[in-house]
Amino acid sequence: MAHLVLYRERLKQNYEYLDNLLSSQDISWGVVSKLLCGNEIYLRELLDMGVTEIMDSRISNLKIIKEMNPEVRTGYIKPPAKGAIPDVVRYADVSFNSELDTIKLLSEEAQRQDKVHRVIIMIEMGDLREGVMRDDLVDFYAQIFEQPNIEVAGLGTNLNCLHGVMPSEDKLIQLCLYKQIIELKFKRDIPLISAGTSVVLPLIYRKIIPKEINHFRIGETLFFGTNLFDNTIIEGMNGDVLELFAEVIEVSKKPVVPMGEMAANPSGEVFVVDEEDYGRTSHRAIIDIGLLDIKPEFLIPKDENLEVVGASSDMLVIDLKDNPNQVKVGDVISFNLKYMGALSIFNSNYIEKRIV
Repeated sequence: MAHLVLYRERLKQNYEYLDNLLSSQDISWGVVSKLLCGNEIYLRELLDMGVTEIMDSRISNLKIIKEMNPEVRTGYIKPPAKGAIPDVVRYADVSFNSELDTIKLLSEEAQRQDKVHRVIIMIEMGDLREGVMRDDLVDFYAQIFEQPNIEVAGLGTNLNCLHGVMPSEDKLIQLCLYKQIIELKFKRDIPLISAGTSVVLPLIYRKIIPKEINHFRIGETLFFGTNLFDNTIIEGMNGDVLELFAEVIEVSKKPVVPMGEMAANPSGEVFVVDEEDYGRTSHRAIIDIGLLDIKPEFLIPKDENLEVVGASSDMLVIDLKDNPNQVKVGDVISFNLKYMGALSIFNSNYIEKRIV
């Protein structure tokens, strides 16, 4: 049976590395747990490591976290949908917002629940996902400060997630200037600038993070140890916190080129034949995972001699070449994962989740 393993000590080492790095810069941070898809076994690992702030994009996951430990600070890291607002106020200590109407609804709900709800206002800095346009910022804040039971905890931005726009010293300095403008205009203190995600971390090594940037939201680098500027593993961190294991259910020597008239497969893909492959054969293995669990391009075989050929809904084919390791039915093949692949695996109820 296919299963996913999280290695506890490797995760702990990554957490301690990041905690030491960020605290040395006087930066607070929250662990982004959305990768875990609310898995209580793995969320417990975060809590047992001493994580004090957890952020997620699914309110159901924050509910689980609050039920496990009500003292943990929680953040909802996307603009709330209207129907989710009661639970956002109930389970998120802070939410990230970019719509005035939504904040008004949060205000009304906070009054009903007799709470003060904290908000971080996201500012558009070029990646064109969520964020208030900069020309509208002063007017936007003027109306936010009027909302009862709403506390403006900070401002922030998101980069790289949609169009791949990378963070830079210039963009972060601009964000700091917007904080100063708002504080001077309204005589209000804005405690946090939440500008840091995993992709921003490498700027710390370059010593170009403005000192006003004081809050990070870290997910991918915690679980994968990745420097997202060059896709290398950061020295001192682990890139193999997660490992996927899948069982071989068929091994056979087969032609490399399909036989018969070909059309698009159920995924809409059309196989292109390389004429040099005619007459060639190769050992192929089928393993017990498929597109229902993960896209093949997000899998990294631990054995570099293996090649992922393709997948159908619930089976995946691997080219074993001459099969030098004598792979047979019942053997287990292991994979490292790319971030989006791990997200798919966590979201699959068909993959067992284990701790080592």
